Order: sequence, then structure tokens, then C-alpha cells
Amino acid sequence: MSVFDSLIDQEHVIQVLTGAIAAASDETNTSQEMTHAWLFTGPPGSGRSNAAMAFAAALVCKESGCGKCVNCTTALAGSHADVELIRTEGLSIKIDEVRELITRASWSPSVANYRVVVIEDADRLTESAANALLKAVEEPGARTIWLLCAPSTTDVLPTILSRTRNLVLRTPSTTAVAALLEKENIAKPLAEFAARASQGHIGRARHLAKSEVARTRREAILKISLIINDIASAFKAAQVLVDAAKQEAEEESEMRDEIELKNLKEAWGQQGSKLTQGGAKAVKELEKEQKSRATRAVRDYLDRALLDIATIYRDILLVQSGSTDSLINSDLLTDINAVANRSTPEATMKKLDAIMKTRINLAHNSAPLLTVEALMVQLK
Repeated sequence: MSVFDSLIDQEHVIQVLTGAIAAASDETNTSQEMTHAWLFTGPPGSGRSNAAMAFAAALVCKESGCGKCVNCTTALAGSHADVELIRTEGLSIKIDEVRELITRASWSPSVANYRVVVIEDADRLTESAANALLKAVEEPGARTIWLLCAPSTTDVLPTILSRTRNLVLRTPSTTAVAALLEKENIAKPLAEFAARASQGHIGRARHLAKSEVARTRREAILKISLIINDIASAFKAAQVLVDAAKQEAEEESEMRDEIELKNLKEAWGQQGSKLTQGGAKAVKELEKEQKSRATRAVRDYLDRALLDIATIYRDILLVQSGSTDSLINSDLLTDINAVANRSTPEATMKKLDAIMKTRINLAHNSAPLLTVEALMVQLK
């Protein structure tokens, strides 16, 4: 058993990380395999944050990542004293958070040989936060290791990139993802469907395989994209998608937000409607964070929906090219054939490009409804 067992189809990354662990544990080793700052990049679902957390666990483990000891289990759970895990559910990581992090990162390790800092969403650092982090990465503590995660090298400052060792994770094959799901007692047909539908995104595949609601929602999204035939239906489809995104975000956050607010007020000694000094400001900050989290949840839902819609046009393009062997949505073959017969491969490619550009626009904070409406008109 090893902490790296959770990395699917990433043998090249495991080889580099185990080599670095061996170099780090051998004080007489003068090789450059181990360094103080790493950048894990790869497409969504490739497991870049899992790789970073596994590496962190191996660095604080006395057995180089056995996966069974207290150091490994607590590191992977995000509760190890010497492993600092930074993840954001909001839109960005701000400079104040990074300054506090840098202070904690400078502390000497308490029980392990290293103090490891994992930043899951380095691409969400604001410019000022990234510049503050740069100084810490340039002048690291003797026993501090920085592990940053981002979709690609272009998502971090060039100056940070130049001071880190980059490991690129690949999208796991559908075969590997299906095999993983089968090990988790998912029936083979469902595991294969989820692996295809998720396009190698492990978390998404697991969610689809285990949630009938998720499968139903995905099917509804796909059918929406197939019935757009005029401007009115295009605008209606956009409204349905955005409303569904908001509804799912509200369902996820409503109870959680209420509990967070209640606990915060109790911590600030609420008596009736009054809080101790400073409590009102803390509540305001929490509500701001919750709003940011909800905004990101809506955009994440829309991004997943657009990826699902893209699989339909991928299948249409395959049919137009005379191939039906590797369709993702084979259960909708009749509808796919109908669209393929009344269109051309060139038109399908333009629609796929439009979907990808819309994803980029949403990531750049464009208005969700207007952006999706513009896309649906192009898909008409």
C-alpha cells in the first residue's frame, strides 16, 4: 500500500515523486531530484491536488508514504500539524490569506522533517497575492516545501513558474477510470458509462455513477441542446440552464450557510440580536465569502453543463465522419443522427469552438445568462 495508489494512470508522475522522496530521505544524495517548490498542472479531474496531497503525505511519513501510519492518514485528511492545505470555494485567494499563510509556513516542522504547504487553486490567486507568494517561494525556509496546483502553466505568474518544478498530469483513460469505479462496487455497465460521460474526470465519474439525480440532470441538459431550433428556444434553453445552476448552488449552500452563520454568532457571544465587539464585521465577512462561494458554484455547474453539451457535438462530428465506435452518448444515437444529417462537420466544429470560448468567458467573470444566451443562439 502507498499514498500514491490513489493516482490513476499517472505512472510518470509517481516515478518522479518517489525519486524525489528517495533523494529527500538520503542526506548524502546531491542530486537535483528534490526541490523546495513544485507545480502540479493538468486538466480538471486529472488528480493534480490528489498528487500534491500524496506527495505531502510521503514527505511527512517516516516510511516515505506507507499510506497506513498516522502521518499519512492525517496528511491525506488535511489535519496533519505540518501540512498546510489551502483550498478556496470562492472566486479568488486574496493577499491577506497569503500573508497569514506565509507566516505559518515559516514555522519549523513540529513532528516531521518538513513543513509542507499545498495550494490547491494557485490559479485563483489575485495578482497581489501571487506577488506576495513569489517572495516566499524565492526565499523558502530550510524545511518548507511548497506544492502548487493549477490547470496549466499559463495560469500562474511566469516568475513563480520559473522557481518551481512542473509536473504535468494527464487525463486518465476511460478504461482506468471504469476499473477504479468497479473496485468501488459500481456495476460494470454503469462504471463504463460514467467513465465515458465524465471524459476521464475521476470525481465527476464517481458522482455520476453514485447519483441517479446527477445522471437525470445530465440527460436533461443534453436534450436541451438537441431541441434548439429558433431564437425563442435558444433563449429558453439558456434560461433553463442558468436557473438550474442557481438552484443547485442554493441547494448545496443553504443549510451549510445557515450552520456557518449560527456557529460564528455563537463564537462571538451572541445574546439576542447583539454580538460582542467585532462580531458584526466577522458576520459581514462570512456573508461576503458565502456569496462568492455561491457565485463560483453557479459557474462551476455551468462549466460542467457545457462540457456535457460538448460531448453531444463531439458525437455528432463522429457520426458525420462515419464513425460510431466510440460515442459517449450512444443512448441518444437517434437524436444525434438526426442533427448530424441536417448539418455539416464544419458547422459542428464551429459549435464546439463556441462552447469552448463560452467556458473561457465564464471563467473570466462574464454575466452567466447573457453569455449562455449568446452560445445557445450560435447552437441554434
